[in-house]
Amino acid sequence: MALIGITADFDSSGKTRDRAKPGAMIFLPERYCRALERAGGIPVILSPGGSRSVANRLLDRLDGLVISGGNFDIHPSLYGEKPIKELGEIKEERTEFELNLTRLALKRDLPLLGICGGAQALNVALGGTLYQDIATQLPEATEHGQSAKTLGGHRIQIQIGTRLARILNRRILEVNTTHHQAVKGLGAGLVVNATATDGLIEGIESSRHSFVMGIQWHPEVLAANCLHQRKLLSVFVAACRAFRRRA
Repeated sequence: MALIGITADFDSSGKTRDRAKPGAMIFLPERYCRALERAGGIPVILSPGGSRSVANRLLDRLDGLVISGGNFDIHPSLYGEKPIKELGEIKEERTEFELNLTRLALKRDLPLLGICGGAQALNVALGGTLYQDIATQLPEATEHGQSAKTLGGHRIQIQIGTRLARILNRRILEVNTTHHQAVKGLGAGLVVNATATDGLIEGIESSRHSFVMGIQWHPEVLAANCLHQRKLLSVFVAACRAFRRRA
């Protein structure tokens, strides 16, 4: 079976329910692990931090990588812009770790799935840019910061000829939506595979790799009730198993 790393979140505030043990916390919603297990993978939680050499040693042991979502933003200096006041919380250590992992995974052609903020990290890692706040910079856009609903929040249109279209074999899909940022300028080698009805980019994929995809929704939440979301995760896990065989 394929070992698939999932990046965890990091909270340095020191807040904890256990008053006897204050300190920073590393955490990941359980749903990521369970969804990958149901798709046939073995999840491995990756804690933020460490050098590029540490990241390389981690990737030596993995067959695939999931860059998970989180309630934070990537600092716009990493894509050549100045921050606007609507920018959310910044987690420099996590962002640096995820960008390092992403770039190293891309060099190895390791199967990679970026979920929500992970899709944005993938785009930035390849030189792309982001809308820092959708409501401010695209006031005509529909509401994208809803919640990780189990039954979806809005429709997306899947682009013909993309890997995502081949996987799902459909043009329209209902997805959940939890983001206030989004892909603006595409990174090198990326193509759009899905858009919202307002034209906002909802999915990207690499034309240069065996399986590299970023999606703005949360399939790990929707998979319990949606065959198409389960299929997406299953195909990703199958790509990880294929990588294991050829490595």
